[in-house]
Amino acid sequence: MSKKIVVIGGGHGQSAICRGIKNIDDVDITAIVTVADDGGSTGRLRKKFHIPAMGDIRNVMISLAESESLMSNLMDYRFDDEDGSEEDVAGHNLGNLVLTALTQQTGSFMQAIQEVEKILKVKGTIVPATTQVITLFARMEDGVIVKGEANIPESGNRIQEVFYEVPVKATPEAIKAITEADLILYGIGSVYTSILPNTIIPEIKHALTVAKAKKYYLCNAMTQPGETDNYSVEDHVNALIRHGCDLDSVIVASDRIPTECVVKYNRQGSIPVVLKQENHSYGIISASLLDFSHNLVRHDSNKIGELVKSLLKE
Repeated sequence: MSKKIVVIGGGHGQSAICRGIKNIDDVDITAIVTVADDGGSTGRLRKKFHIPAMGDIRNVMISLAESESLMSNLMDYRFDDEDGSEEDVAGHNLGNLVLTALTQQTGSFMQAIQEVEKILKVKGTIVPATTQVITLFARMEDGVIVKGEANIPESGNRIQEVFYEVPVKATPEAIKAITEADLILYGIGSVYTSILPNTIIPEIKHALTVAKAKKYYLCNAMTQPGETDNYSVEDHVNALIRHGCDLDSVIVASDRIPTECVVKYNRQGSIPVVLKQENHSYGIISASLLDFSHNLVRHDSNKIGELVKSLLKE
């Protein structure tokens, strides 16, 4: 019987996880993806057509595609943005335009996703956390409120909490997947703008609390400027717990980050995420997970896949 894995998040981190686990035998994958993004191509289409953000969904679709085909590569193609015009395709991803067109044609954002899943032969199911057009807010430690996901890391302030100003209803498919899951993974991406936009939705928060599955958080390897400045592993986890996110264990990379990478990232205001304490109320799983090609610090999808295989055997 297939094991059911749920991956919750958004951005390139979630895609790295999905790319690593899609070829594990006898697994049924559901990716629950945030639709709170309001920047770039996604933000322009969302504003013009009043549809949920699809950029992170497009990324996950490509990562779960059966193979790196011409079509999957085309889905990520971005038209040159020569004049910054709001009225043409400049700056848009082809995949975003396809999802927008199918949403208009079918009248359903969920159906549009399912149609593209068929085209790409996606190995799993992609579920938006909600089909509402939502705006994420952040309250900073000094009480200032910042509106919009794209603006939150640019505020130059320390985040206290993220929230929605209106009631947000989860998709039934997300709740069902969480309820039936054997293993749930959070991460890897931005805590406040990729993971929490999903888990602060009340129905999802409740489903995670009562879910029988083991819940693992794959912690970032480097801090994110404007969002998790100077955060330790514990700071990342505390942000999740503070927002009511239920978890059992935290997965941290044991790899030594090369000095040249550390120097490069320091110039960009980013530092390695390290454990500061010895004792925790949650489990700590340490494993080699990183790749340093081209002096970049990235999670290696193959290493993630091997780790998840071992977690499934427990």
